[in-house]
Parts: sequence; C-alpha cells; structure tokens
Amino acid sequence: MRHIFSEEYRFQLWRTIWVALATAQHKAGLITTDELADLKKYQTDIDIDRIKEIEKKTRHDVVAAIREYAEKAKIGGGKIHLGATSMDIVDNADILKMKYAIDIIEKKMHHLLKLFAHHIEKYKKVTCIGYTHLQPAEPTTIGYRLSFYAQDLLTDLEHMQFVKTQLKGKGFKGAVGTAASYDAVLTETKMSPAEMEVMVMKSLGLKVATITTQVYSRKVDYLVLSALSSVASSLSKFASDLRILQSPNFGEWSEPFGKHQVGSSAMPFKKNPITAENMCSLARYIETLPPVALQNASHSYLERTLDDSANRRVIIPESFLALDQMLLSAEKIVSGLVVNTKKVQHNLEQYAPFAATERILIAMVKKGADRQKMHEHLREIAMEAWQTVQEGRKNPMNDFLMQSKDIQKYISPEEIASLLDVHNHIGDVAQRIEIILTSIEKIN
Repeated sequence: MRHIFSEEYRFQLWRTIWVALATAQHKAGLITTDELADLKKYQTDIDIDRIKEIEKKTRHDVVAAIREYAEKAKIGGGKIHLGATSMDIVDNADILKMKYAIDIIEKKMHHLLKLFAHHIEKYKKVTCIGYTHLQPAEPTTIGYRLSFYAQDLLTDLEHMQFVKTQLKGKGFKGAVGTAASYDAVLTETKMSPAEMEVMVMKSLGLKVATITTQVYSRKVDYLVLSALSSVASSLSKFASDLRILQSPNFGEWSEPFGKHQVGSSAMPFKKNPITAENMCSLARYIETLPPVALQNASHSYLERTLDDSANRRVIIPESFLALDQMLLSAEKIVSGLVVNTKKVQHNLEQYAPFAATERILIAMVKKGADRQKMHEHLREIAMEAWQTVQEGRKNPMNDFLMQSKDIQKYISPEEIASLLDVHNHIGDVAQRIEIILTSIEKIN
C-alpha cells in the first residue's frame, strides 16, 4: 500500500500513461517508431531529485516530470504529452492507484473473513450472556456474536463491489473534457479522439467516464472513501466490543498478549488492548474524511478549480493506508483471539437467571396468568436478586423463582427448572450462523 501511494510509483504511472498515449498516437501516424522506442527505453529511468529541481522553477509537477523525461529521451521527448492536459495524466493515474489499492483491501478482507469463519465455527455452540446497554440481557452464543461482525464485513464487500463499477478514469478529453485538443492533433489521421481514448484506456486496464470536465467527477473519490469508511466502522465495532469484553469485569475475550509484552511502564500488571485501541483510533480518523471528498465534489466550480487538489493528495492515500493498518491489526487479533471460556461460563451462570424470566413469563401467560401482574412480580424478584449480585455474592434468582408460590400457581418447579436452562433459550442462531458461514465460503 505504501508503494502504491509513493512518490516513485506516482511518476512511474505517469510514464506508463505517457507511453500508452504515445503508442496510440504512433498507430495514428503522429509519432515515429524511433520516437516511441526512445520513450519506452527511458520509461523507467526516473530521477525524482531532478524533477523536484525543475519543479522549483516551474511550480508545476507535471511539467517538471515531462521535462525530466524529455531530457533523457532526446529522440521522442518532444512528443511527450501531445494533446494532453495535466489531468489526463494525473486523474487516470489516481484511478489506477485506487483500483490497485482496493484490490489489496479486498484481499485482506477475504482473509479476515476466513479467520472469523474459523472462530464462528469453533464457538457457534458456546453459549454466553448477551449484553444490551452494557447490561446483562439474554443469552446468545459466541459464534453468533462473531457472525455479526462477519456479516458487516460481507456488506462492506458488496459495497466495495459497487464502488469498483464506478472507478472510471477521466480518459483523454483535454482541458475542459471536450477532447478538442485531440481532435486537432488527430486531424488528417484515420483515428478519432474516441478511438484513441479507447485504445489507451484498454492498455491501462481502465474503464472510462463518458462525461468529464478537466477532471473526473469527484463524486468517485467520495464513493471510494465512503466504502473505506464503512469497512473502518465495521472493524471499529469489533475492536470496541473486544475492548469491553477484555475489561476485567467482563473478562470474556482478549486480544493476544505476548509473553514478553509490557502493558505499562508504571504498572507491571497491565494487559491493555492496545491493538484494538489502535484500530478504533484510526477508524475515527478515516470516518472524518468522506465529507471532505464530498465537499470537493460540491466545490469543483464549473469545469475545474483547485479546491480539491491539495487535500485529496492527503485524504486518499491516508484513508487507504490507515485502513490497511486496521486490517493488519484485525488479522492479528482475530487469528490469536483469546476466549476465556471459564469466565464466559461464570458470567452466564451469574446473569442468565435474569434472562430466564422471559421464558417463565411466557409459560405462565400461556397457562392463564395475567401478563402485566406477573411481569411486575418477576421484576420485584429480579430487583431483590440484583441487590445481592451487586454486593458481590452469588445470584439468588434461581432460588427466588423456585420458591415463588405465585409462579407455582401456573407452572411446576420441574418446569421452572427446565426454563432456567438458558442453553435452550438461543432461538434459531444455529441456522443463521450457517448462512453466514456459507456466505463466507462463497467469496472469491
């Protein structure tokens, strides 16, 4: 990812585009065989220091790169950039960079989903207490919780697929998108500007936008950054949940912690979730960038201004680089995810009796009880049990339920005991987990 957005690769892409343009113009009879051969000979011979030296005088990066190229290519140098405007080169290069960068992101997302699938399968039947409002709620399974994160990433992949269909380069349309300069250059040849554009874009492996101004629509940048932001959000949700579950009062999950890893310079006992925290920090940054791209689209006045130019040199590469790092961190966490099954079981035993009240309430109402009255009775029992739990003692909720004469008017102690087994109160999670696992298996 760093290579794609490096200065060196930027100039390499520009040279690739100039040679592709020259190749098409050679077929039109505008560039000789010797001139094209000369350009190809020096295509990879780039002196970045010399480009910067020229740019200090010209204050124009594309012109500086053209002149440095022409200094080497003595034969063909005079034909570089024939009919082109700077954004014919820069915009097509930027779309290529985003295309290649998205390929990296997708590959890492595929790998991450496979890692999630492994743990989903492993823990799909391991019951744990669910939490709403960060308070104990009803039981779920670890595999089902992990499936939620995987489902979000699958949604992000679908979003990314759509965005890829919108990755269309500017093509070669000149200063305001009319291709007038190429029309003039190609006069008296057998090639039209549209034919030349198709030829060059095919060699670059890019689709082309039908209508542009001096630049392709900056809405494309917004769509790309929105897709990246969506992935960052999904990863941040996972990382945030892990941070909660790693806190000692929960103690159910944790990110891998090295044998010699140090959690704090002051407190030797610390095991901080630093990788997950890093992910959340980067996500908050990535999520701020799509609005900048959208404003670029709004404020690109008439055929083009430079309102977008400076910031997009920052927001596009940094979005990709930050998300790439998040995915590396996520792979590290998921591949080494620690699940403390004993603490999971402890929390389930401590809080699951509260969750059983819903099943008991339903069973009583089916046998003629007044729902509202029994709901209040169960609430009073639960509040008394909560007081005991908050004092650090074992949850007495089971005993309270078994001893309640109001409950026994409708259901027997045996039925109460059966309803207290929360392992049977996880609905159809098994079937839905299998749907997610199948979806992951199908991704390329």
